[in-house]
Amino acid sequence: MDFPAKDLVDGGVSPTVRVRGLRAPQAAPVHLCRHCGAPLAGSAAQAAGFCCAGCQHVFQLVATHGLEGYYKIRDTVVAPVGEAVFQPRDYTWLARLQAGAEAQSGTPALTLEVQGISCAGCVWLIERIFHQQPGALHVETDAQLGRMRLRWTRGAFDAPAFARRLQSFNYLAGPPGEEPVVPESRRLARRVGLAAAFAMNVMLFTLPVYFGMAATFPYARLFGTLSLVFATLSVLTGGVYFLGRAVSALRAGVMHIDLPIALGIGGAYLGSLYGWLAHREEFVYFDFVGAFILLMLVGRWAQVTVVERNRRQLLTARDRPQPVRVETPAGPVERAVADLQVGEIFTVRSGQVVPVEASLETPAATVGTAWISGEADPRECRAGARVPAGAVNLGLGDIRLRAARPWAGSLLAQLLQPVARDAYRHRFLERIVTGYLLGILLVAVAAGLGWWLGTHDVVRTWAVVTAVLVVSCPCAIGLAFPLADEMAATALRRAGVFVREADLWPRLARIRKLIFDKTGTLTLETPVLANPAALAALAPPARAALAALVGDNPHPVAQCLHQALCAAHPLAASAAAAGASPVQETPGHGVALTNRDGAWTLGRPGWRGQANACLISKDVESSADTEFACDGVVLARFRFTDEVRADARAEIAALQARGLAAYILSGDRRAKVDTMAAALGLPPDHALAEATPEEKAAWVRLTDARDTLMLGDGANDSLAFDAAFARGTPVIHRGVLAGKADFYYLGRGLAGIRRLFEVNDARRRTQVWLLVFSVAYNLAAVGLAVAGRMSPLLAAVLMPVSSLATLAIVAGGMRRWLAR
Repeated sequence: MDFPAKDLVDGGVSPTVRVRGLRAPQAAPVHLCRHCGAPLAGSAAQAAGFCCAGCQHVFQLVATHGLEGYYKIRDTVVAPVGEAVFQPRDYTWLARLQAGAEAQSGTPALTLEVQGISCAGCVWLIERIFHQQPGALHVETDAQLGRMRLRWTRGAFDAPAFARRLQSFNYLAGPPGEEPVVPESRRLARRVGLAAAFAMNVMLFTLPVYFGMAATFPYARLFGTLSLVFATLSVLTGGVYFLGRAVSALRAGVMHIDLPIALGIGGAYLGSLYGWLAHREEFVYFDFVGAFILLMLVGRWAQVTVVERNRRQLLTARDRPQPVRVETPAGPVERAVADLQVGEIFTVRSGQVVPVEASLETPAATVGTAWISGEADPRECRAGARVPAGAVNLGLGDIRLRAARPWAGSLLAQLLQPVARDAYRHRFLERIVTGYLLGILLVAVAAGLGWWLGTHDVVRTWAVVTAVLVVSCPCAIGLAFPLADEMAATALRRAGVFVREADLWPRLARIRKLIFDKTGTLTLETPVLANPAALAALAPPARAALAALVGDNPHPVAQCLHQALCAAHPLAASAAAAGASPVQETPGHGVALTNRDGAWTLGRPGWRGQANACLISKDVESSADTEFACDGVVLARFRFTDEVRADARAEIAALQARGLAAYILSGDRRAKVDTMAAALGLPPDHALAEATPEEKAAWVRLTDARDTLMLGDGANDSLAFDAAFARGTPVIHRGVLAGKADFYYLGRGLAGIRRLFEVNDARRRTQVWLLVFSVAYNLAAVGLAVAGRMSPLLAAVLMPVSSLATLAIVAGGMRRWLAR
């Protein structure tokens, strides 16, 4: 059958091919997510048209608010929507910033960071959402820096409400942090623009020579002088970039890729300068100088841009705990966590992190420790209980605690401490650069000696040496290698994998051990609803009441139900959030509200509900996790499971087939970890349970032989991250590990990990072919130069031809992965 054209935009499948009424044979259609464009795995996802509930939720929001224009201008593939869109987030800091801005004279304004900007469509969508807010005046969004500047009418604009609206569309607002420096890609873009202008001007004044302009022509010397001027400007604009980096590399004792580039620029320019001064056209390669600098800058810009693009999607501010309200004789005061003293009583809001170890003063509280210990199940605490640093208040109300340790001695402070990371030296590339430099210099010296001994002609000898240095351009190293990196990173972006560090590529070649955290890495962040039919069977009033009970509730069970409601019934969920009655919480039991339809409760079995056989299917277990009731009549029993990601077993098996050993390193209970290891087919000795953050780091240091890849999502993985050779994370909205990770991957599966290694294999094969071509080209070109057959015209032809050939090799080597 044929599929309508709209299916190509709205997710659908790839079209069939017709040739004069006959159906051409083709591969099975590729089903894509209607929101992010990622391939869909599994019949359920293909039937729904979305890779996850988050993408479905945002897609429906875009349609509801009349913002479909986003899909016409966004990139073909964008990042999948994370679970952060469903999770409550504390924007008290933003309310304080807004109050401070409105206290100033003039039009209130704020600069904020934004996480999730990836294309022009994101900028368009953010600006449209802003102008839908009451009191909004003007917004300027800088996609390259990931920042926005807001202006609004005093007293009419609600900045936290705007931030929550952005969050529902998968954009997270954060404090402005430090004033950003101008990105290297932007500085390189300026150099590229100037170098392109100078190169074209050099070409303009050089072409007449190639077309037969005689040296006696009245303007011949002027044309040569102008070529010198523009070539000099090109060297000052772009050449000094490589020359400066080459000198810095030599001082550090590193054979950097910029060394052969600097040698080519320096040799060609100095030889051409001598030719211009001596009126010897056979020495003049100014056009080569301008074009070579331009190509090298373009290659470097492409390499830097893709990494910066992935980095700017993340908030730069560290996920340091927000100030807490401390009780003093003069009344409560806001105080930074670093100033919190032992014995002081402080308040932690709903969803906020407990910054230091403390004892509970509130009669009862529910806290989550998955982020800090890896234990998935929430804890029920009573007054006097010890609450660890890093625990999250999962209740709806504030809790009071008494500090037992200062911030300086807190485990959380240690986990959030940034650690400097040494750049990895690419020894293989250094050996290539060393061999290239030694080979070219030896050939140039040998050719010079040979011509001098054979002719005793200094001018001819110098012409040959100059030609050798000019034609041995390292286009494969300086242009094609960075382009291969850029194309590899682009291919990974389409699979939901985002490279943050350029030295990840050489690190991947050494990886032999994969270390997985359990909670949030091998499993999803929130529990999975095991019986979604119970939710679908609820009547609209019941769904609305349930949405009100779970909205803005940080408890994992509430987040799971909220996510399911938003994906299946977004309008009911948003309406309930807008007009919900106050929700009352009984810590350790559940939440309740009363409206015109009755008294609704959600909580532990038997808390306030009486089962009604007419409303509950008889095949539902009586030991369900959570009961939802109205006026004491149980309408639904929800069961939840901490499921491993759907493709985890298959993906880990595929990674093991590549010769990689897989391990689980978790702080969760041993029974859970052993069960998961068995389900994934891992031997018992490859699963470490009930490990503290310090024990995780010690195990990684003992295991690592510069061959480990650590994959984690919580603060408890921070020390192990620091000890691992390479690291990645599936979670970016918490801000702890994202800033340390070499890459991050989004979506509900682990397929991105295998794709990372497969794309790197293709990249390495491509680079091998580039080296083979480079050797063949240099043998031919340098051979002509040594034989005295090289001329400026021939060099001007060979350089772009060799560059195009290297680009063709890169395109051919990476085509398969870019097409996916």
